[in-house]
Amino acid sequence: MTTILKTSNLSIGYTSKKATVLIAKQLNLNLVAGKLVALIGANGIGKSTLLRTITGIQHPLEGTVFLNDKNIANYKPLDLAQQLSLVLTEKLPPSNLSVFELVALGRQPYTNWIGTLTQTDIDKVQQALELTQIEHLTQKKHYEISDGQLQKVLIARALAQDTPLIILDEPTTHLDLLHKVSLFKLLKKLTQETNKCILFSTHDIDLAIQLSDEMIIMTPEMVVQDEPQHLISKGSFNTLFKDENITFDTEKGKFIIR
Repeated sequence: MTTILKTSNLSIGYTSKKATVLIAKQLNLNLVAGKLVALIGANGIGKSTLLRTITGIQHPLEGTVFLNDKNIANYKPLDLAQQLSLVLTEKLPPSNLSVFELVALGRQPYTNWIGTLTQTDIDKVQQALELTQIEHLTQKKHYEISDGQLQKVLIARALAQDTPLIILDEPTTHLDLLHKVSLFKLLKKLTQETNKCILFSTHDIDLAIQLSDEMIIMTPEMVVQDEPQHLISKGSFNTLFKDENITFDTEKGKFIIR
């Protein structure tokens, strides 16, 4: 298995004028090609901080993030954009872009300074549209489609960027159960068909257990990465929520509310 990203004794957090706040330390994570990896944890545990750190947006407190065996801090922005694509939950700025134009923005790391698309760029965009099954939306404006469709468009943009690693921050936010399941299955299919690694943070833990290849669990005491069935057998989900009314049923593989 090809390792795309790994962390070495990584400590994450943030610094202010008054103090340094440590969120997690000594993280040794490993993301490999062809795997769908879910990042889970309670609200405020630091999932977004971890994603910002491993994507180079935020500096680590200690340790190193290696992307394709190179310190991520040593990448130039353009080179980094050819290795890693990021899909955030932030709203798109006002624009009149069509779905095709929005997906084509993923080719920016490869186009010339005036952004002219070559035939190769167009082929990559078309392939991304086909993989996400949104070819029928290409001429629509991005504000004319549903939240679920827009999420697929943003994933298509990341696919068009053609990086070995795609990272998504809460991609199922604002989606109903039907569209959440559809999106999870799409991500699973993409890792299998493209051999890319996809890491995503989510609060939909039960779905992540069923569909992810691996999971990263963040609690105040630890950060652990493993396959879902191994995490279940080790009791890792039992410490996720500090609430006596929420327990994890290891036989059913899901959380039970008393």
